Amino acid sequence: MAFQIGIGPRVRKSPFYDATVKAGVAGFTIYNHMYMPVSYGDLAGEYDRLINGVSMWDVAAERQVELKGPDAFKLAQYLTPRNLSRFVVGQGKYVPICNHQGHVINDPICLKLAEDQYWLSIADSDVLLWAQAIAGEKKFDVEVREPDASPLAIQGPKAEQVVADLFGAWPAKLKYFWFRKAKLDGIPVLVARSGWSKQGGFELYLLDANKGTQLWDRVAKAGKKYGIGPGCPNYIERVESGLLSYGADNAVDSTPYEIGLGKYVDLDQRTAFIGKAALKKANEDGPQRKTVGLIVAGRALKSNEHRWRVFKGKRDVGMMGVVAYSPRLKKNVALAQIATSVKDDASDLTVQTPSGARKAIITAVPFI
Repeated sequence: MAFQIGIGPRVRKSPFYDATVKAGVAGFTIYNHMYMPVSYGDLAGEYDRLINGVSMWDVAAERQVELKGPDAFKLAQYLTPRNLSRFVVGQGKYVPICNHQGHVINDPICLKLAEDQYWLSIADSDVLLWAQAIAGEKKFDVEVREPDASPLAIQGPKAEQVVADLFGAWPAKLKYFWFRKAKLDGIPVLVARSGWSKQGGFELYLLDANKGTQLWDRVAKAGKKYGIGPGCPNYIERVESGLLSYGADNAVDSTPYEIGLGKYVDLDQRTAFIGKAALKKANEDGPQRKTVGLIVAGRALKSNEHRWRVFKGKRDVGMMGVVAYSPRLKKNVALAQIATSVKDDASDLTVQTPSGARKAIITAVPFI
């Protein structure tokens, strides 16, 4: 059954909104209180461009939370269990954010723009309000706001060629998650080697919302000879690549240790951070759940609208967040969060789908 999403003035639009409509956007979701494209009506073509060519995405809903002022670093460090003491200007780091109970409430990339200025490039939850409240309660000397910054992603094996035509050779020298400010035909941007795929690429953070269509058209023009086309964070590719989607692949009470982010938790640092005591206990107790890849048997499955339960024999052992049929593997691949007591070689796992139980086996991620 096909559904529609109502478009109106209440929900915020991206600086690239008009350009995506002109490019034929066919579906949106709501992400960080904004419309975000999820389809241009050709899922096979969009997947092929990402895997074999180059694709451009409106990901402006990946909002930024700016921390600026004398206590910007103190706040950044207090918000995350990752040790930021060796953070340098121009670098980005993956930084889980936890609440006081040690549960992950977002998993942004933190960008260091200056010694007194940081951006949190957030997933879908209200980190702006959280950071403002924490800064106020701690009486930190810092301004917390949303800057005028809207990412446009260029992803795929030919992304580097497109970006080289736009900016020259220097972006190719950027390390992953590192960035640099630049101008493109007078359009201010921040160029980062990043993006929510494993196919390689860049994100151009537009720093003037009035120039969204201008930037979109400029990238489309540069990418034309490489077969660039519109797309969006690709559901199939991200499952194949084992990329965590906050809100889809975790429970509301997941700790970093249960979703593969434990390596970013530094309990030995002297600096205080939110959830430190809870995370120390969670580490001592050991995780109760683990995130695994599943190969689900049977005919090709479409993406699931609801989470499906995973069983070991007759025992409910967890939930499957997402499933996709992989064109490259010719198999159904899924990400699930299940009890740590389930052994990786378990032979009696099933996933309860709307059409009945399907056998499943645990496998390593990424699938490809």
